[in-house]
Amino acid sequence: MRSLFLTLAIFLSARSLGLAITIPTVPVNNAGNAADATGYGAVSYDYRIGVTEVTNAQYAAFLNAKAASDPLALYDPNMSSGLGGITRSGIDGSYAYAPIAGRANLPVNYVTWYDAIRFANWMNNGQGNGDTETGAYTLLGGTIVPSNGPSITRNPGATWVLTSENEWYKAAYFNPASNSYFAYPTSSNSVPVAGAPPGGSNSANYNFAVGDLTRVAAYVNSESPYGTFDQGGNVWEWNESLDFGSFRGIRGGAWYDIPAFLQASVRGYGGAGDSGSNLGFRVAIVPEPTTSALLGVALLVLGGLSLRRKRKGDITGSVENLLSPEEHDIVSERLEHQRAALAPVGVGVDRRETKRGHH
Repeated sequence: MRSLFLTLAIFLSARSLGLAITIPTVPVNNAGNAADATGYGAVSYDYRIGVTEVTNAQYAAFLNAKAASDPLALYDPNMSSGLGGITRSGIDGSYAYAPIAGRANLPVNYVTWYDAIRFANWMNNGQGNGDTETGAYTLLGGTIVPSNGPSITRNPGATWVLTSENEWYKAAYFNPASNSYFAYPTSSNSVPVAGAPPGGSNSANYNFAVGDLTRVAAYVNSESPYGTFDQGGNVWEWNESLDFGSFRGIRGGAWYDIPAFLQASVRGYGGAGDSGSNLGFRVAIVPEPTTSALLGVALLVLGGLSLRRKRKGDITGSVENLLSPEEHDIVSERLEHQRAALAPVGVGVDRRETKRGHH
């Protein structure tokens, strides 16, 4: 029943309230888990995290809602380049945006850290005309680079957020079945195979495997223990961490990186205003909504709604837009087995922390 209530709530927010997009998420439970020896991964609450990175289609919906004029430079012209995935047409005041054919479900790239938290604010504020400068984060000045950039932190009461480093790290590497941390976000301590999707049980897009980004969740057998995809390879993902006074954290490595950059031991960082073909992000919901709250919401719309319950697993959102029916069945079945054991958490393996800036 819990998964049905979650599905109903997502359906309500996306359909009944007229919102443009849904973000498929999975629960990350085991609140109060310990960090591993690097000091990362401890999270004191349950939350939900995006199954995948934010896609070109999802970000294009954001642009169409908020960037008819684009004074905050939410759109980067490089997004229409060979490695990007979004085009812009029209003139200032009536810009329109569309995913490039065949690239709608690739991760959005050429996004800055400020773009990522503005997207999170928009989600937090109900999409549509929702504000980009307040909500989960407060950005001051009304400028591309906010006047309070280095001091921006998550606001109390935030719901949709850019992941913290610990939220991202736990979802990628922590294994609740063994109370330890994997070295790679593919549920493995072995180096993933760099190759074309769908690959095997430990595969990822890195080391120029395909010479481009790949569709999100394309490596259907290489999910993290909690059921996320592509936290290793494809694009580095922004997180909330602040490094060296003004840099912001990135994790996971990108489509052309060496295998070491996919490891849990590697932290990346970049200027908050930087963007590139290798930079994207994913969002989370904190704290995880309670079943009783979702039931109350769901009951408001039961009359007249015809909903198809997910047969397996606990993915919420429009996963059918990201996966083929066959892929969705594989993912959901694997998630069903992974949810079985949620034990108290212990300290994981010892790893050496390294830092690197992005390209």
